[in-house]
Amino acid sequence: MNGADTAWILTSTALVLFMTLPGLALFYAGLVRAQNVVSVLMNCFAIACVISVVWLVFAYSIAFGDGGSGNTIWGGLGKSFLSGVGVDTLSGGIPESLFFSFQMTFAIITPALIVGAYVERISFQFVLVFSALWVLLVYAPVVHWVWGGGFLADQGVIDFAGGIVVHVTAGVSALVLAIMLGRRRGFPNELQPPHNPGMTMIGAAMLWVGWFGFNAGSALAADGTAGMAMTVTHISAACGAIAWSTCELILFRKASLIGAVTGMVAGLATITPASGSVGPVGGLVLGLAGGVLCYTVTQMIKQKFKIDDSLDVFAVHGIGGALGTLLAAVFTAESLGGAGLAEGVTMADQLGVQAYGIVAVAIWAAVITFVIAKVISMFVQFRVSEEDEEQGLDLAMHGERGYHNL
Repeated sequence: MNGADTAWILTSTALVLFMTLPGLALFYAGLVRAQNVVSVLMNCFAIACVISVVWLVFAYSIAFGDGGSGNTIWGGLGKSFLSGVGVDTLSGGIPESLFFSFQMTFAIITPALIVGAYVERISFQFVLVFSALWVLLVYAPVVHWVWGGGFLADQGVIDFAGGIVVHVTAGVSALVLAIMLGRRRGFPNELQPPHNPGMTMIGAAMLWVGWFGFNAGSALAADGTAGMAMTVTHISAACGAIAWSTCELILFRKASLIGAVTGMVAGLATITPASGSVGPVGGLVLGLAGGVLCYTVTQMIKQKFKIDDSLDVFAVHGIGGALGTLLAAVFTAESLGGAGLAEGVTMADQLGVQAYGIVAVAIWAAVITFVIAKVISMFVQFRVSEEDEEQGLDLAMHGERGYHNL
């Protein structure tokens, strides 16, 4: 066991959980109406609890187990309940129990990201059942394909910290759910603005800090790769915020706080798959490109296609993750300051592999999300009533108020 590596991954595990609780929870809660703030906080908190158990029981084994003859597709159930994993069991240079916990925090935040697509109109019971099944049937298999020795790993796909695994799966599934669920009342022209931009900024700052554990921690070592991953992560976040705010200044002559922090998240989502293989120039370009493209798609989704992906999960995470995955093939090249592509692999070859990975995972996520949602909705209320939506889900779903002066 490597003590330095273990200490860093212990820290990274705490940082990534901090991204969800309270980072993402506060980020999303500030963006909704005041009558729904408890609902959003509760969704994120409950998902963390449920997925922790799901990860222990089956999902970790599906993701990182040995599937034998079927290992290209899934990891089997041999490691369910951490079977065979003891105090001294290692995964590389760190305890496997720590690797389990580190990856668990990724499994928690990924379905929590999807919360942003369905806020203010979905039933709490549906959220719980959907999130559990989604991690088992969408997230865990994709983790195995990319990080657990599955068929995308065999193809040589570059996804250092989850551009495909986290952001494409969450973004595509969010879009599917948003379409199935339908628009909020008053969308798009009569919606109330975010009730607390300050809360959103606090949550965004926590996400920025936590993302160092997300990306640099994915090196699974305290080494130069982790150091460079942290550097490019920070640069990309800053550039994403700058790019988004610049778009707003050009179009509206005002740069909003909500826009700046959303651009920051877009920059972070974009750098995630490439953070272990690109250099500082790559981090700068990916952040700027992510900020501009995600801003553009956000406007298209809402204004042109009239899809109520309420907090822009697909435009920011799905598009950002896919863009970063593609650009990883370019900026990993040594000539552009990256770590270098695999021996004998050209940039065009790698681009093809990256595109294949994105398309395969996007199709899987879309189809399985649709099926899961359809099946669950036969037994559990999907969308709340118009009365509950108007009143707000804080009282309708949880019997509490976020603010007692409402």
